Amino acid sequence: MECMKDPNRIRNVATSSHVHHGKTTLTDNLMAGAGMLAEEMAGKVMYTWFDPEERKRQLTVYGANVSMVHEYEGKDYLINLLDTPGHVDFGGDVTKAMRAADGTIVLIDAVEGIMPQTETVFKQALREYVKPVLFINKTDRLIKELKLTPEQMMERFEKIIKEVNVLIQKHCPEEFKDKWVVSVKDGSVAIGSAFKRWAVSIPFLQKSGVTLKEVIQLTLEGKEDELAKKAPLHKVILDMLVRHLPSPVDAQKYRVSKIWRGDIESEIGKQMISCDANGKLAAIVTKMIPDEHVGFVATARIFSGKIFKGKEILLINSKQKERVQQVAIFKGINRIPVEEVTAGNVVAIVGIPDAFTGETICDADFPIEPFAEIKHLFEPVVTKAVEPKNPMDLPKLVDTLRKIGKEDPTLLVKINQETGEYLVSGLGELHLEIKVEHKLKDMGIDVEMSPPIVVYRETIQKPSIIVEGKSPNKHNKLYFVVEPLEDGVYEAMREGTIPSNIEVKRKNLELYQKLEKAGMKHEDAMSVQLIYNKNVFIDQTKGVQFLLEVMEMIKDAFREVMDDGPLAREPCIKLKVKLVDADLHEDPVHRGPGQIMPAVRYAIRQAMLLAEATLLEPKQILRIDIPNEYMGIVSREIENRRGAILEMSEERDTMILMAKIPVSELFGFDAKLKSLTSGRGFYSLVDIVFEKLPTELRDQVIKSIRKRKGLPEEIPKAEISAG
Repeated sequence: MECMKDPNRIRNVATSSHVHHGKTTLTDNLMAGAGMLAEEMAGKVMYTWFDPEERKRQLTVYGANVSMVHEYEGKDYLINLLDTPGHVDFGGDVTKAMRAADGTIVLIDAVEGIMPQTETVFKQALREYVKPVLFINKTDRLIKELKLTPEQMMERFEKIIKEVNVLIQKHCPEEFKDKWVVSVKDGSVAIGSAFKRWAVSIPFLQKSGVTLKEVIQLTLEGKEDELAKKAPLHKVILDMLVRHLPSPVDAQKYRVSKIWRGDIESEIGKQMISCDANGKLAAIVTKMIPDEHVGFVATARIFSGKIFKGKEILLINSKQKERVQQVAIFKGINRIPVEEVTAGNVVAIVGIPDAFTGETICDADFPIEPFAEIKHLFEPVVTKAVEPKNPMDLPKLVDTLRKIGKEDPTLLVKINQETGEYLVSGLGELHLEIKVEHKLKDMGIDVEMSPPIVVYRETIQKPSIIVEGKSPNKHNKLYFVVEPLEDGVYEAMREGTIPSNIEVKRKNLELYQKLEKAGMKHEDAMSVQLIYNKNVFIDQTKGVQFLLEVMEMIKDAFREVMDDGPLAREPCIKLKVKLVDADLHEDPVHRGPGQIMPAVRYAIRQAMLLAEATLLEPKQILRIDIPNEYMGIVSREIENRRGAILEMSEERDTMILMAKIPVSELFGFDAKLKSLTSGRGFYSLVDIVFEKLPTELRDQVIKSIRKRKGLPEEIPKAEISAG
């Protein structure tokens, strides 16, 4: 409690790494070191695996929080550790954890080295201004399995550290490029074995007198218990976290301006930057955890002010006031209730069931600007339709799907009222299987899941002419042009330097400058009203009467079309929609939503058809590791799936292929790869890109999507000529 009240003595730290590089084993050990677990159970009990699927599959699916106290140089520190998943399908949990954390401990398997997900977590952390330290794990494998000499081991460590620093420099914010590199000399790198419970760093070796030779000798002799006593993992790692990672007081000085949309010079802005516990409340929900007793427990990071039982708070985006029923700190699946939690801490809140991941919390009588959205690097690309076997379960299914969507924002739940389809989109087949299928089964809802469906994107290939949209009563006319969004702007949205969802309520010079810098014309950038899912709405009208009164309806209709394009009702991407003129009826009765919205929808869809609307298909860029002798059959398998090998390299007896394969051809690829390589091949996701569907497949795909959605199969054509 004493540490919680002094933000200088708090460290909010997320674990991050590729799958199976040892995060949960490390978390177990740190808990044991802090006296929260029996030492002999560490690395075996996997304390933060509280879902049966995690134990069954031996991987983290749901991140978990653990708070522990550690003494460093005679002072106690509170470490709020957020254990995160390593599998790419559950990467959304890593993104959420990074908003709550100020630092991250990146684990790398000493044998495997840097893997695709390692780079992904670096991107996620550095984009959120989270400072890294490095732990090279499973070092015992270099000694026992690869039988490396001390010199060869040092070479290997140097190579890993060098590659890590290349990644840090590549993705790090400009001002920290040199400050955040990791180094063996200063102790921001540790090596060891989480499973065998030992670790060393240069400061520890200097202080304790233990030598690397001794470490190797004890490992070879199988005396790892003795080694764990001489060089205890928890002491070395927790010392490193306290010494090298920032406290909330230091971190908020540079993080707040990057993750909060408000004015830094305002009263609340200054309170957040100084992590003021006596200031107004400002917090962000980073996770919603379902709980059978209380509904939902919200995890939130507090940037200023405090939260206590009975406090009335405002949920900014939901525009709802709620009363807090309980506040607590986390110990894995357990919560320890406390009286109040102050700025700089990660807190569990009961009593705000309508919150969602990314929601901003503030004092009920002091609304603040919301925090920037928590944006994951990859978009959901695999969809399944869900149907209850028993129609009586339908209300329960709808309710549970909504809860699942709230719990994991990388799962997109779409209930299509027209076709009666319940669609769930995720990052991969495993994502949907564990987070949806098994979850529904646990809730006693028996469902039929369709085979995986690919979600395409609709876009255009050239600018359109001006298209008129008339309201049904013929009293209002709106004129639109659609153009392809500049490549530079689209890439900046993918990278996160320009928001992909933002409503421009007042002049936003910073946004206009970023758009211009990325390649948008000055005149267009200055007129941006709304960015929605990487599509831009621009108002270029001059002096149109009554336009302000209908602007919200126009924006709503724009959003609707961006969610349902003209070709196959798939989401749109990379569009610039310009309102160039309007003629509106003076009587408000004649320009309600029933008149304005159909006119807008019609005009934008027609303009898209005239601008050669087409489909983009998602493709995954994969790293595929296989033994050399299987190179030929795996290459053929990739080609049979319309894939292409981008590059290949050899490391010891392993071929590493970088391949790009359409998501529609990837189903069952994991099982096929395993059978082709006798279980020795595996792949990891590097990136997801959208590329134009081959012309010979376009019409066939559009027709099949329309048929599935219950739409007329005929492909829509523009009703007006381009002349």
